[in-house]
Amino acid sequence: MPAFDLIIRGGTIVDGTGEPRFTGDIAVKDGLVAQVGNVSGDAAEEIDASGLLVTPGFVDIHTHYDGQATWDQEMAPSSWHGVTTVVMGNCGVGFAPAKPDKHEWLIGLMEGVEDIPGTALAEGMSWDWETFPEYLDALEKLPRTVDVGTHVPHGSVRAYVLGDRERPGAVPTDEDIEQMSAIVEEGVRAGALGFSTSRTVLHRDVDGEVVPGTTATAEELVAIGRAMGRAGHGVFEMASDMMREWDEFGWMGKMSRETGLPVTFAALQSIAKEMPLDEQISSMRAENDNGANIVAQIALRGNGIVMAWQGTVHPFRLKPSWKEIEDLPWEEQKAKLFDPEFKAKMLAEQHDFSEVNQDIIGLIMVVCGGWNMQFEMDPDFNYEPTAAESILERAKAAGVSGDEYAYDLLCSDDGKGFIYLPILNYADGNLDFLKDLQQSDDTVNSLSDGGAHCGTICDAASPTFMLQHWVRDRSRGTISLENAIKRQCADTARLYGLEDRGVLAPGYLADINIIDMERLKLGKPWLAFDLPAGGKRLLQKAEGYVATIKNGAVTFREGEWTGETPGGLIRGPQRAELAEAAE
Repeated sequence: MPAFDLIIRGGTIVDGTGEPRFTGDIAVKDGLVAQVGNVSGDAAEEIDASGLLVTPGFVDIHTHYDGQATWDQEMAPSSWHGVTTVVMGNCGVGFAPAKPDKHEWLIGLMEGVEDIPGTALAEGMSWDWETFPEYLDALEKLPRTVDVGTHVPHGSVRAYVLGDRERPGAVPTDEDIEQMSAIVEEGVRAGALGFSTSRTVLHRDVDGEVVPGTTATAEELVAIGRAMGRAGHGVFEMASDMMREWDEFGWMGKMSRETGLPVTFAALQSIAKEMPLDEQISSMRAENDNGANIVAQIALRGNGIVMAWQGTVHPFRLKPSWKEIEDLPWEEQKAKLFDPEFKAKMLAEQHDFSEVNQDIIGLIMVVCGGWNMQFEMDPDFNYEPTAAESILERAKAAGVSGDEYAYDLLCSDDGKGFIYLPILNYADGNLDFLKDLQQSDDTVNSLSDGGAHCGTICDAASPTFMLQHWVRDRSRGTISLENAIKRQCADTARLYGLEDRGVLAPGYLADINIIDMERLKLGKPWLAFDLPAGGKRLLQKAEGYVATIKNGAVTFREGEWTGETPGGLIRGPQRAELAEAAE
């Protein structure tokens, strides 16, 4: 009988600790890393990794697969990009706890906030749960290519307790807060990795109402944090507009110090936020200097919108002519869009802003005509375009208006052209400000939103972008390979107490990527209509992933799923029994 299940030979190993790379072998047995270095003996399978990069599997802590994980085993697109662990239930949205009469409401909340087709969620989910522990049991039934962990989401908890009283500005009673805290404690004890909420006006349900956490008081949030403290573990995750009068860092620091638990928030550069990013970081560090444990989640590229005729958003959605055709089948829409008379009519029209919420009117105006901030997605688009590459400048060079250039761009590739609009993290017209933040222990690489914003983004490809752009190709300054891998593996895992993964050493989970860095390249995005009920989602693959391995089983070879499903549900913090490593 072979000594090992798998041996990866002769690869360039970047082990996730941040230490220098080295050449060596990795032996796997019973789903664990057994040996690292010079491995003797044989295995049921050997992979020659000469000239290839060998890393831990990537740990993505900010995803929204809450519905998809109940029906989908492949867990694309994250699994296509070397991710072997996802944490979902972020931003206060999810599907448990859920009373039967709130199913539609919760779907509308997720559809509005995360742009996941409500029809797909309604058809795809079985709803064989009501409480959060029952939801975990349902997740546990389905094996997948990746491990999944989740938060208890604030929206679901509030809806469960407040019922019909849940609406913007609703003030829970002391008894309500006690019930919410008990639900969160029960969920964390059952295996949730934390609790999440959202406090940004950009997050709205399908009817345009702000999400439940937006108007929650500090007293409510701290009480929920104390509930996690009683359970003994958990991360408190939040997205916020960081309004100064809310004193977000004050209560986050108080909660963290009192409970001993980490608090993490989405740290984004935005011209719309009252508190600039550098002030957010300095405020966080002031609290941490006073004994708190607050961690900033940073994105590695501009967060925004990929616009297309068939996508959720494009610059002409508020034109009367678009309203005339928006409900037609695509082929009929396309025939109209390619008609010169229809094009001239649409370009001559004014946008109808009459029904736009005034809280986001500035954003909508940028979508409809901010050509200096919008970019053509060329085949080799690198997500850090210059002002000279904007639609404004390309339209000038072509001698046409920005409107006409954008219209023709969307019509390119048989009507499948894309426009990139980075709304957040691109106020400077570059990503320079992120370089130093990627060296900081109080920040963590995150905000991929895997499984969400199906018709607008595909940032689930972020781990690939990190390696291709930030490590290998960036002309304005790169980061080291060792640091990049540590940040996407060990650092993300440790924040959530997942100490059994993210490092290639004996006793850790055999979650491994084998990557050809020379071939690594993001593919062109495309819109697929493969969700339940024909729901759409923006997808993006990559070349260069020779193999991805989860718990010792090869799940992907050259980007194609092998059919293996060794992943499962994560319940609570995980510890590696390093002293009892596989032999």
